[in-house]
Amino acid sequence: MRPRGLIVGVWAVTALTFFALILFIFLKVPVAQPQAGGIAQKIFYFHVPAANALYLCGGVCFIASALYLAKPTDARDAWAKAGAECASAFGGMVLVSGPLWAKKAWGVYWTWDPRLTTLLLSILIYVAIVLLRSFAGGGEAEKKFAAAFGVLGTANLPIIHYSVQKWGGNHPTVLKANGGQGLGAPSMYYALYGGLIAMTLLAVLLLVLRAQLAQSQARLLRAEELAPDTNG
Repeated sequence: MRPRGLIVGVWAVTALTFFALILFIFLKVPVAQPQAGGIAQKIFYFHVPAANALYLCGGVCFIASALYLAKPTDARDAWAKAGAECASAFGGMVLVSGPLWAKKAWGVYWTWDPRLTTLLLSILIYVAIVLLRSFAGGGEAEKKFAAAFGVLGTANLPIIHYSVQKWGGNHPTVLKANGGQGLGAPSMYYALYGGLIAMTLLAVLLLVLRAQLAQSQARLLRAEELAPDTNG
């Protein structure tokens, strides 16, 4: 199968996975208790997978940025750029879905909870990388500065993950593996695992496509620089 056909096939699988997930969540998964937000708790099955996709994209940004600082190449710069942009996108999903759930469960859209604050900091760093790459030019110094920012942004991600255990706060700890009470029904775990699969597929697709586009743009720019000037 050609790469284009493979990507189209993965897109189709991802779309079908999301479609099946949405039907399963709203038709089969029971409504949570009122103190957990009631029906708004179903946001959890998209909120947590989006956060994991953020970690995945941030990890790609970190690795590619570190490799670029060690030895600059167009491919490494492209993957660092893709990681930052996708991390910003999934971070936006987390910041939108979280307050919608929090309003129903906590009564407020936002509190300066340790996890929320550290999450916001990381997302702002990734957004800063995107803005830097968009408006500061494409020179070597700008790329290295963006790569250093990419390393910094991802270094904060473990703090987000462990902030609840270390500093407490309002943010709930749901899964037993993280010290929570666990989900109440097996179908809730199936929905969570399905969400993780769907968001991971989406993240991988976006990363690959964005990195390919960035590499194509870099090759085009180099070709334009090497092309003879016919106007003179």
